[in-house]
Amino acid sequence: MSRYLLRRLLIAVPSLLGISVVLFTVLALAPGDPFGDLATNPNVPPEVAAALRTKFGLDDPIALRYLHWLTAMLHGDWGFSFVSHVNVDTLILQRLPVTLLVIGGSQILALLIALPVGVYSAVRAHSVLDHVANLLAFIGFSLPTFFTGLLFILLFSIYLDWLPFVFRADIAATGWTWYWEQFKQSIMPVAVLALFQAASWTRYVRSGVLEVIRLDYVTTARAKGLPERVVVIKHIARNALIPVVTLVALQMPALFSGAIVTEQIFRIPGIGSLLISAILANDTPVIMAVTFVFACLVILFNLVADILYGWLDPRIAYR
Repeated sequence: MSRYLLRRLLIAVPSLLGISVVLFTVLALAPGDPFGDLATNPNVPPEVAAALRTKFGLDDPIALRYLHWLTAMLHGDWGFSFVSHVNVDTLILQRLPVTLLVIGGSQILALLIALPVGVYSAVRAHSVLDHVANLLAFIGFSLPTFFTGLLFILLFSIYLDWLPFVFRADIAATGWTWYWEQFKQSIMPVAVLALFQAASWTRYVRSGVLEVIRLDYVTTARAKGLPERVVVIKHIARNALIPVVTLVALQMPALFSGAIVTEQIFRIPGIGSLLISAILANDTPVIMAVTFVFACLVILFNLVADILYGWLDPRIAYR
């Protein structure tokens, strides 16, 4: 197990280097200049603008700029935001807890919905509840998150006035009141992302269970007289989750970028809104850092998926 993890980590190093080269080159060649407004600002002397460009190495060759960036990253320096005038790692750490709260809560809720519904739909295939679950699943992943978010705002915020539709990071409360306000303003964004993911995962869980439920070892387990609950949970659901694990692992990084839309709808001060504002302001260090973090998440969750394969199916060996 340890040798397998070490080998995978060693393989990840050249992959991350290659990804960073591509990202840095694309951003360096993209049109726009973060200090372009300084050249047309009469209040900024030309020598000040030139000194800033020299300080941040914007006029250096791309290869040299990349080496400087890579060296700084290896020393824990993620760069300096041209717009916010603070370190990039400080910006990300300020936004990360909110994003993790929304995305983590949505994934837990999506799994709590998809797993039992998908398993029950497959075990009771072609029943009334199976048809209802399939219908709701098709509706769920057919509606984009921005549309569902607007519906939630109209229903729960405007008509019923139950939930706030603007996420506030500066809640003037303490103790349990603060936690309650955080919970209330997180309900709609978490539900929007969770319902979209649960609709897709329910179909995959149902399909995986239908493939496993007809196998010989399931028939043998039932012939031994095992209770149906034990057969479903231990012998069917566990082995059917392997393709679902792959799907969740591959979609997890994409969910961070997909949450950008949800964060814009509910005005959530998370990583998504940070990336959008950085793109609009051509804040290259922030864009590079956030996209590189997404790339690291892709490799990390693929490694987590490979580890879970062996736990779900003992026949899979780590080699």
